[in-house]
Amino acid sequence: MTEQETIPITMKYPHWQREFEAALVDGDPNTLRQRVDAAEAALFLRSQALAGSAPDSLEQQAIADAVRTLRGIQREKLGYPALE
Repeated sequence: MTEQETIPITMKYPHWQREFEAALVDGDPNTLRQRVDAAEAALFLRSQALAGSAPDSLEQQAIADAVRTLRGIQREKLGYPALE
């Protein structure tokens, strides 16, 4: 079985989507920070890999949306200060 065969149909962005979704569903305050950190790292690495592609690619837009969502989790659930 190849890696592609093990990726669920709904996994559109396997380079970072698993970590991001794990952060979204984690309700345990003891592990949420680690999940958010892992998602941020995966998003950063994928963003760097896409740096040479068209700036308005669908994946880059999805990454920007995911980063905004993580910022909300950090403020609302982890007590981070708002960025201005």
